[in-house]
Amino acid sequence: MTAPGTDERLALQLRALGHPARLAIVRALAEREKCVCGEIVKHLPLAQSTVSQHLKVLKDAGLITGAIEGPRSCYCLDRANFAELGALLAPLLATIERGPAMRRDPMRKDLETLVFEVSAPISTSTTSEPSAA
Repeated sequence: MTAPGTDERLALQLRALGHPARLAIVRALAEREKCVCGEIVKHLPLAQSTVSQHLKVLKDAGLITGAIEGPRSCYCLDRANFAELGALLAPLLATIERGPAMRRDPMRKDLETLVFEVSAPISTSTTSEPSAA
């Protein structure tokens, strides 16, 4: 069971990462120790206004932080929020990888038992003694 709002936050962050340009921005920021000021546009084949829109989506999702320093805006990854994203995503990915859990429900027989019972011959004899010939 997840905490209230967790799935909504996870969905918001995954949507923010759901565009190749935003993934490129995240990769560019991840490669640097310090915040990036004004040079993100140089590394992407996109117009300044398009990059700004993508940065806003990432910032609104809490994946990056931004500050205006003089005439430039500086952006950094919010590494704590990326760690939280990883922690939220890990159990989901593990469940997907593992597949459906086999639960034993005493009120329901599993498929293998049903197949065995249907394919087993049905005895019509009502006595437990072998017949004499």
